[in-house]
Amino acid sequence: MNNTVDPQLLEFAKSMRNTATDAEHLMWQILRAKRFINLKFRRQHVIKPYIVDFYCHELGLVIELDGSQHGTDEAIEYDAERTKFLETLGLTVVRYWNHDVLSRTNVVLEDLWLRVLK
Repeated sequence: MNNTVDPQLLEFAKSMRNTATDAEHLMWQILRAKRFINLKFRRQHVIKPYIVDFYCHELGLVIELDGSQHGTDEAIEYDAERTKFLETLGLTVVRYWNHDVLSRTNVVLEDLWLRVLK
């Protein structure tokens, strides 16, 4: 899928790992090191031309965490185009709001669990 990755895109992904939101940090603590159903996840993973928050190659699963900036009309349109593109690659995209990850973690994890088991 990612034969040649733009070095600038890789560098940007790396910097994003170092400036993760609280929700991304919490989700990474849950997903990292095969802690969630023994699945391997990568964070801030490049899938040209995008960088996705979390990616499980085994399932072809993308997890995106959205803050309030994703509620604008432009962002909703951009996210829809991005999701459509990723789905054309055969990937499944799941989106959660940051505030749900932080305040309703169990609900988010239960939803993710049910999606993974499908």
